[in-house]
Amino acid sequence: MQDLPHNYLVTASARGDSNVALTSSGLPDLVTGPPAEFGGPGDIWSPETLFVGSVSDCFILTFRAIARASKLPWTSLECIADGKLERIERSTIFTVINIKATVHIPAGTDADKARRLLEKSEANCLITRSMTATVHLETEVITEG
Repeated sequence: MQDLPHNYLVTASARGDSNVALTSSGLPDLVTGPPAEFGGPGDIWSPETLFVGSVSDCFILTFRAIARASKLPWTSLECIADGKLERIERSTIFTVINIKATVHIPAGTDADKARRLLEKSEANCLITRSMTATVHLETEVITEG
């Protein structure tokens, strides 16, 4: 890892009612727009889905690093994040993010250790640690073979 602080530069641009193009050096462009709940088409990524998606993404990347450091073998991890957007005191905010993480581990692997590392991943994910929303984690460990 590079020394901190890290800076991430993203440019968003749009014309009139067109979709928004997100660009960042060295990355493919990403097209976004408003979700169906806000009158958008609902067929492209929105800031809301990107936000909740970043929770799932960060959770998996954090687990990968923690599992590697803890020498925990695993074969797959699925992380489903469900964000609740509400109106609180005249502000629209995400109030709760529910995470369901299911990890598959090889036979003979310590399931309790896998569960602890899932919990540690939630506690150390930089996205969830940067949010004001409450995060609830549900875990499932499936031993294969």
